[in-house]
Amino acid sequence: MVSSINKYIEAFRKIRRDRTHGDAPHKPILLISILQLFATKFIKENRIYLTPELVALFRENWAKLVTTQHDCRISYPFYYLRSDKFWHLKPKNNFIEVSSLGSLVKSFSKLNEAIDYASFDEELFVLLEDKINRDILITFLLDTYFSETKNKFNNNNGNNEIEDIEQQILKEDAVEYVAEVKKLIREKKEEEIFLRSSIFKREVPKIYNYTCCISGMRIDTMENISMVDACHIVPFSESYNDTISNGIALCPNLHRAFDRGLIGIDDDYRVIVSNKFVEIEAYYSLRVLEGKEILLPKQFSYYPLKTNFEWHRKECFKTQQ
Repeated sequence: MVSSINKYIEAFRKIRRDRTHGDAPHKPILLISILQLFATKFIKENRIYLTPELVALFRENWAKLVTTQHDCRISYPFYYLRSDKFWHLKPKNNFIEVSSLGSLVKSFSKLNEAIDYASFDEELFVLLEDKINRDILITFLLDTYFSETKNKFNNNNGNNEIEDIEQQILKEDAVEYVAEVKKLIREKKEEEIFLRSSIFKREVPKIYNYTCCISGMRIDTMENISMVDACHIVPFSESYNDTISNGIALCPNLHRAFDRGLIGIDDDYRVIVSNKFVEIEAYYSLRVLEGKEILLPKQFSYYPLKTNFEWHRKECFKTQQ
């Protein structure tokens, strides 16, 4: 085991870094962030995904440790760490050759579409399951690459950025929130837009107790399996609004029906069903939902805004004239 840890200390010492604008700090920051997430159990198997936790922790560690003028982009090291041999990328089905993805690396969203997950050498992954080994490697990375700023590092695995965005989604005025998102889009801040979208998708089901607000479906499993989606009432492409007042929790089939205007919600929070389609009468048919009152969050401030449902009825809901 000692020889193994020494092997990867040496590998971490020799990681290849771009030196065009000085030694790039991206790879060491990514490795430190991943090692931290092992302790929180966000990483339970040898599959490292671009999760909100990893993105936020990368950004927080960057802010504390990096003093150069490099761009803070997790897409760079997530892709290019593959050149150091202990890091391997698994492309999604439509992308066969990882080596052909280099042109996508500057775009976080495009890389996320192309790469399913990354993995370590199995030998390294086994080492990282032990806290002592993780602490040794984090200390080595800090001493080697961030000796001047390592005193600012905090290994408490907190995600202050995620907590801040959660509060904005739950409590911020929609007008202010939308203005901030539009600014991020203009500045092409893909990682923060990704964080906001991901947190919206988590917070909405949580607010509705992981229950579809129309059907009442709720499934609890020991696995990380969700049968309830976060649904924008006014689509994000139209509203740029991820606040809780623009979301409801729906099971996938009703989410699709809502997005396509086959169902809507009236001012009394009751389901309305379009008259522009024909269906076979069945227990799970849409028409049996007509007039059903939707489940609402316990906290009134989290209620979906009626003006959002009004927009949906006007712009999406299908009805014969």
